[in-house]
This record gives sequence, C-alpha cells and structure tokens, in this order.
Amino acid sequence: MFISISPKHPVPLYQQIVEQVRSKILSGELRAGDPLPSIRELAKDLTISVITTKRAYLELEKEGLIITRPGLGTFVASIDPQKLVRLKRAQVREQLKAAIRAAKQAGIKKEELREMMEALLAEEHIT
Repeated sequence: MFISISPKHPVPLYQQIVEQVRSKILSGELRAGDPLPSIRELAKDLTISVITTKRAYLELEKEGLIITRPGLGTFVASIDPQKLVRLKRAQVREQLKAAIRAAKQAGIKKEELREMMEALLAEEHIT
C-alpha cells in the first residue's frame, strides 16, 4: 500500500494517512479483508512516530473502515453498501468545498464558478 505524506503539508500527518487510506478504500483499490501494514511497519516505512500511525488507525477504526484483530493484524472492514455511498458523497462534498474555497481566494464569483462547473460536467459527460 503506497502512502505519501509530507511534514510541510498543513494537514497533520495522521490525517494525511487517514485521508489516503479512506480514499483507497472508497475507490475500491483496497477491498474488504485486505490486510494493512502493522502500525510499526507503516511508521517505519513513512519514517514517522508509531503514535502518529496508531492515531490514524484509531481514526479509521472509529469510522468503521478498518478492523484490527489482535494477533492477526489490521484489515479493511466490510462496509455496508449504503454507508459506502454516504462516505463517497461526503468525500466528494469535501472536495467541492475545497474547490469553492480556492475559487473564493482567487476572486472567482458565483456565476463564473457555476459556468466552470457546467463546462466540467459536460466535459466529463455527467448529466
């Protein structure tokens, strides 16, 4: 499992891990039952603290995305299809919010943003 984190990024390291693992699960790259690296293994691979990886895994467990079996390891959890749809929508919503904030910082007005969105939807053939 490839994860890339940066201490220079404004998002905390543990949250970068959470977001990337969540994204891999929601995209189907990681499937129910797939093993994840141990907390220590991931910390070593990313050259970060075990505490940081542990916090990320605890967050993912709270969300119901992963499950830890003592003595066996950590695995991607089986997720209810309705919950999966809700999680995917929430992820898209967050990305749209980030795009809106970026547009606001760039001085783009609501109507121009709507036009951009309509053009992008047409390019992607989304109806």
